[in-house]
Amino acid sequence: MAEPESLTDVHDLPLAGQMRKVLYDEILAGDLPPGTRLDEIKLAQRFGVSRTPVREALREMVSTGIAEHHHRRGVFVSQIPEDQLAEMFVYAAELEAVCTRLAAQNMSVIEREALIAVHLESHQHVNYGNIDAYDESNKAFHEALLKGSHNRSLYDATVQARTRVAPFRRAQFLVDDRLATSFEEHSLIVLAIMNGDGDGAANLIRTHIEHSREVSVQYLCYVLND
Repeated sequence: MAEPESLTDVHDLPLAGQMRKVLYDEILAGDLPPGTRLDEIKLAQRFGVSRTPVREALREMVSTGIAEHHHRRGVFVSQIPEDQLAEMFVYAAELEAVCTRLAAQNMSVIEREALIAVHLESHQHVNYGNIDAYDESNKAFHEALLKGSHNRSLYDATVQARTRVAPFRRAQFLVDDRLATSFEEHSLIVLAIMNGDGDGAANLIRTHIEHSREVSVQYLCYVLND
């Protein structure tokens, strides 16, 4: 994978977020396999930045579990067993299902309209095959559902769970046709929300996240075992 000359050319995000996204993609592509040391100095030189945003990016990566800090040795790409990854996805799915069920009951008219707008906007990213743009729209879609629950404690717990699986969920969008199927699954969820069908929406999002887990794991196994 070619290295960007400047992170500002990659995405319109803060430096740490830009670096994190590049490193996530390289880990998911198998370019940075488990056990690889993420050297702070070398990364700063590579991306042409100070060590401060590098430290922030690595700290955020450690918080998700995709990297781990070894005392006095530095930060390394993690090896996460498939069964542990499956547990993380199930946990995130169950929390998000509760949020979605409540959202179907509690979202205001304005919130429902905003959810539809985010969903429809994402369709152009499907048409153009823009993975990064769809990934951002996907985050906004799910964020709208979580906030729509109108339950701060549940929101906080679900965001934390989603953060743990976020790097791995992104892998699904590297698989052909997943953008389109993800959009279709979102469409069914939106319809259930509009109809006030909390149980139906909860079941749909649970299935949606399970599909993302299956596709992501299949992709990762293919890449890492290639």
